[in-house]
Amino acid sequence: MTARVEALSSLEVATGLVFGLRRLDRAPVAHSPLVALEQAILPALERPPCLVSFSGGRDSSTVLAAATRVARREGLEPPIPATNRFPAAPASDEAEWQESVVAELGLSDWLRLEFRDELDCVGPVARKVLRRHGLLWPFNVHFHAPLLAAASGGSLLTGIGGDELLGEARSSHALAVLAGRRRPQPRDLLRVGWAIAPAPLRRLGLRRRLPLAFEWLTPAARRDVIRAWRRDTASEPIRWSRQMRWRAGFRYLELGTRNLALVAADEDVRLVHPLLDASFVATLAALERGDRYPDRSAAHRALAGGLLSEKLLTRRSKSSFDEAFWSRWSREFAAAWDGGGVDPDVVDIEALRAEWASEAPDPRTFTLVQAAWLASASRSDEVEQQVDFVVG
Repeated sequence: MTARVEALSSLEVATGLVFGLRRLDRAPVAHSPLVALEQAILPALERPPCLVSFSGGRDSSTVLAAATRVARREGLEPPIPATNRFPAAPASDEAEWQESVVAELGLSDWLRLEFRDELDCVGPVARKVLRRHGLLWPFNVHFHAPLLAAASGGSLLTGIGGDELLGEARSSHALAVLAGRRRPQPRDLLRVGWAIAPAPLRRLGLRRRLPLAFEWLTPAARRDVIRAWRRDTASEPIRWSRQMRWRAGFRYLELGTRNLALVAADEDVRLVHPLLDASFVATLAALERGDRYPDRSAAHRALAGGLLSEKLLTRRSKSSFDEAFWSRWSREFAAAWDGGGVDPDVVDIEALRAEWASEAPDPRTFTLVQAAWLASASRSDEVEQQVDFVVG
């Protein structure tokens, strides 16, 4: 029986974005974030095979390093880095970084799966997931399906949550200026003003600053997006403890991890996101001022230092998988699309058609193409059933 999934609103489908925040439950505070991280990882290692979704980026590398350390200390089977590779998508190539991490950790087992266009957002793997579970957010949930199949009966660790929990806060610079830890600069008056302003004033300041165009939306839908973005962005707390909980409380994190768990359940896999673990978040939030991470590199040093080199811990480049998600399957479907499966009150059909015909469509439209494909597939299934009934 397929588990029930949370339906997306028309605006969320049309933008590929999920807005809103949730209040987090209280969780125990560990001795340090490193201890909390290792405690979150241990149950996955105790259910082998334990794979780590490993892109070579800092978050997945840190989780892999921490898991390696715990496995060696506890006498458990080492974690297995598991990587999807796309030779036809050069922007996704992280081979050099990946090989450096695996070599520095001294791991001998590494699962590397190579794909051409199979993980397209309406390709064979995505279609299987869409038919089983319906439309899921994010659109690339199916990216993990091959890794979950390889981990069947075991566990999979991810680095999800690193972007949110380990990144530098918007208000960090302003707070440092107010505390006298940084020399004031001319623009700091604006930064400090933003940090201490109440949410209603922040929303006014953000009125014309939405950094995304969304040309395929109707004018009314664009206004709705701006309102939702302003509401969430302006609600950022200034205090460290509240801000850590705010970062972990985005609704899109809850929805995304819940949907990924649906696919994991199909393979009987224990799915663990240690950087989103409730105790890890609570421990970060409870850090005293002198122990807090001033930036992302400092966070990775604290969590993976001694196992990974400074070069790996401080890298800033990131890969992109857009080419892998929009390939032959998506282009063929978009070229033949009849305009169905999307909400015309939210989506400008012709503008979307033009976006999909461009050389590199905006990835925020990939949820829309999945919705359109699902609608098309449903109509095809109905026709097939009617034909079977008539023949019978």
